[in-house]
Amino acid sequence: MSEDHTHVQEFFGSRAADWDRRFPDDGPRFAAGVAATGLRPGDRVLDAGCGTGRALPHLRAAVGPGGTVLGLDLTPQMLTAAAGAAREGAATLLRGDVARLPLGDGSLDAVFAAGLVAHLPDPARDLAELARVVRPGGRLALFHAIGRRALAARQGRELSPSDLRAEHNLRPLLAASGWRLTSYADEDTHFLALAVHEPSA
Repeated sequence: MSEDHTHVQEFFGSRAADWDRRFPDDGPRFAAGVAATGLRPGDRVLDAGCGTGRALPHLRAAVGPGGTVLGLDLTPQMLTAAAGAAREGAATLLRGDVARLPLGDGSLDAVFAAGLVAHLPDPARDLAELARVVRPGGRLALFHAIGRRALAARQGRELSPSDLRAEHNLRPLLAASGWRLTSYADEDTHFLALAVHEPSA
């Protein structure tokens, strides 16, 4: 396991049991983020870096009983917390790495990823791997239940122009990874970047 993966697992593993209690007001924001993703009944969607699974019930509601919802996370404690919150009923939970997804090419209609980009060891490679498993024309939603400026203030730091989620950084990063950014919102109450998979010719 890489040093980056070890750090991520240690960080989230130690916080998994109390994660939902730390952010009790995020539920409606997750619901709105999923709604904006444009999922349809019967769609196949992956929650990449699903954590405690806060998006999973909303994803299930969007795709209906005929759809497929997968929740993937690197940290076992987060998946345990998701199961403990009864969210495994909304999805199939998988332990895995977004750099090596156990899914076939073009097997999904969409990927929802909350708070994921900042924790990717190799963002270009990992976003390309997400593109691999999404059909052409499928969607990617990069979500956070707090905007960039509000998150920086919460963490006691300045907002950095090198932040991967800044539009001037994210747009070319997505383009180089098989995605075209179609919508970008960065408000205090949420962050949501939507993209479409456009494979290179």
